[in-house]
Amino acid sequence: MTKLKKISLLLCFALTVVLMYGITAHAAGSGDVAGAIEDTWNDASDQIKTVVNKVVFPAIDLILAVFFFAKLGTTYFDYRKHGQFEWAAPAILFACLVFTLTAPLYIWTILGM
Repeated sequence: MTKLKKISLLLCFALTVVLMYGITAHAAGSGDVAGAIEDTWNDASDQIKTVVNKVVFPAIDLILAVFFFAKLGTTYFDYRKHGQFEWAAPAILFACLVFTLTAPLYIWTILGM
């Protein structure tokens, strides 16, 4: 195939994909785009809240807990080796862990949801 045919075939394919996946958004006949966006947000906000509370926060909590206990262990071994216990890193990880464990209780009122 010539280079021109390959380019035209690629452009036709790209145009077909764009037309297949391009969706026109309508504002419910009245032309109120802001209202359509608000309605969509109101419908999706409960689902977003549920996913964040049940998936995102527990995943972050798990990661921080693993890092906290790993850092606590390495800090203890440094204490055994050098005789000085460094509290900064475990304290920061513990504060972050407490923050993310309690965040679902108050984060939604701060965000106004």
